Amino acid sequence: MTNLQNLIEKRAKAWEGAKAFVESKKDKDGLLKEEDVQTYNEMEAKIAQFSSEIERVSRMEQMEKELSKPMNTPLTGKPMAEKMQSEKEQKNAMHKDAMLKALRSNFRQVDNVLQEKVDADGGYLVPEEYDNRLIQSLEGENIMRQLGHTITTSGDHKINIAATTPAAAWIDEGGQLTFGEATFKQALLDAHKLHVAIKVTEELLYDSAFNLENYILEQFGKALANAEEDAFLNGDGTGKPTGVFHQTNGGTYLTEVATLKADDIINLIHALKRPYRKGAVFILNDKTIAAIRKLKDNNGAYMWQPSYQVGEPDRLLGYPVYTSQFAPENKIAFGDFSYYNIGDRGTRSFKQLTELFAGNGMIGFVAKERVDGKLILKEAVQILPIKA
Repeated sequence: MTNLQNLIEKRAKAWEGAKAFVESKKDKDGLLKEEDVQTYNEMEAKIAQFSSEIERVSRMEQMEKELSKPMNTPLTGKPMAEKMQSEKEQKNAMHKDAMLKALRSNFRQVDNVLQEKVDADGGYLVPEEYDNRLIQSLEGENIMRQLGHTITTSGDHKINIAATTPAAAWIDEGGQLTFGEATFKQALLDAHKLHVAIKVTEELLYDSAFNLENYILEQFGKALANAEEDAFLNGDGTGKPTGVFHQTNGGTYLTEVATLKADDIINLIHALKRPYRKGAVFILNDKTIAAIRKLKDNNGAYMWQPSYQVGEPDRLLGYPVYTSQFAPENKIAFGDFSYYNIGDRGTRSFKQLTELFAGNGMIGFVAKERVDGKLILKEAVQILPIKA
């Protein structure tokens, strides 16, 4: 083993040791003590020293190689003979150079020539023709994160809710006072585990055509956001949050209408108590919006009010409208969604699994989070079911 390879291995071991030290010293809040921070800083400084030494030794070896070349190389073959190499010999030379480069960089610099996989695995890159753009489909944002109330917790979070309110009463002069008891109930925000995981080839990850690691992080965030929004709207509370549209633990359900009419929208708005209407919005599916846009009032004017200002939502009878692909096609929710509480247990974690699929030349990525969501006041959201 050369001195350079030995240094690279030592640096890798030092880094693994530093990561293991941090994981073992974290307290329940994921923080390190001051003395542990100092110890980690010393470990990180040593890793930086290894990196500097590796660069220096690498430069020395390269210089040694250059200086060992003869000043004049005698002509031992026919001119242009190099161009007559077979395709197989050229390919072998490319593989050899690429492998040496990968070994010297601890497989952080891997050329495309080392990869021979199928397109479906994301591993087939043609260096001369590969487009450095990454075409992807657009994803919607999590509207419930915008409208709901988010709480970061370190354990089960209990929310106290007033079940009764005091009432005033008239009494005669000198009459006896009457006392009532205030009662309370609690909503408990738990923590349900949500994760997304993929595996990619090492060669694709280290390729320079585009920054794949940042793309993976971005797509993981979108995948988690979509799964969250679906659960915040439709979840049944078993292994996932309880959704706004849940029949018993979601919003207050009104009487089902056979066919949606303009009067039904007006009745829905006024079924919500006036204090909640101050911050109320609609949440519905795009297909439901298509039906509503055709509705007219008694004067023949369309009820729908499209927004002409960038960033502003469309309005229905003066209230903002938010659409979600996960909202049921046969239900309309209207209310103040700040009463939907989202409990984040800690923060999202992102991990790279380098050993699990090492034998297959793959690297795994896993993102996890623990979250719960509940509508803590049923009366704050009214839901109109539609039969057709």
